[in-house]
Amino acid sequence: MKNVFRELWKNKLLYAMTVPSIIWICIFSYYPMYGILIAFKDYSYKKGIWNSPWAGLDNFRFLFNYKGIWKIFSNTILLNLLFLIFTTFFSVLLALVFVEIKNKVYNKLVQTIAIFPHFVSWTVVAMFMSGIVGSSGIITNWITSNGAADPMFYRNAEAWPIILVILKIWQGAGYGSIVYVAAITGFDREIYEAAKVDGATRLQRVTKITLPLLRTTIIMLTIMSVGKIFNGDFGMIYALVGDNTGLFSTTDVVDTFVYRALRQMNNLGMSTATSLFQSVVGLILVFLSNAITKKIEPDAAIF
Repeated sequence: MKNVFRELWKNKLLYAMTVPSIIWICIFSYYPMYGILIAFKDYSYKKGIWNSPWAGLDNFRFLFNYKGIWKIFSNTILLNLLFLIFTTFFSVLLALVFVEIKNKVYNKLVQTIAIFPHFVSWTVVAMFMSGIVGSSGIITNWITSNGAADPMFYRNAEAWPIILVILKIWQGAGYGSIVYVAAITGFDREIYEAAKVDGATRLQRVTKITLPLLRTTIIMLTIMSVGKIFNGDFGMIYALVGDNTGLFSTTDVVDTFVYRALRQMNNLGMSTATSLFQSVVGLILVFLSNAITKKIEPDAAIF
């Protein structure tokens, strides 16, 4: 105990700097967790959380007995896997391109253009998409003007996984490349100089030096992303798809389902049970992926 107090006193200014963050986390992350009780109660707005009667696991039974819930689960996992794979690939690709651009002004310009989509609201994107793939959109008019049938994108559910993946890459790849650029910048430049002296081409330096060194960072970020693989991107999907039931077969995810359940059925208990289930599954996946990583690549494990 003496050593603890000695350490706290020795670095008191550093620990004092963490106090605002600790307070913020306690208030906004830990205190609201008592709301998990709603998942096990027949919640009444009038009675509140504590006075509402217990429902046991009824809310979870309602969730798993809901018609089409397993299709919603599979949509969520499939879309998130596609988002994870393609955004990671293009983030790494963009990072390699940014590092190879030697002109600083042009480099900053290209990076700014690539990162900018991350800050564009999905509502704005949805408005543009209606003018691109809508009934009188640019792509739709181009297809029909070339003699093909109207693709009717807003009725064609099979096309939307591809559309969502493309939009996710556009929105997230540039922003995601920041971490990889920082990692590459920190690599020992002497290794590259030695390879260059030995006659290695630029492509060989990328494939034989940069990518192997970047593997640990890629794995660590992937592990952290796996925890969200059961959470749908509500802001993106609801803004683009909304309540278009014709697209639900491929785009309806857990988060949009929870929103509809809360809005239409006013069932807060089932909505909370779904969110709790998502969190538990995400936690299990993080531990599982970390354990697998620890066996294959110990240095890339988070804990």
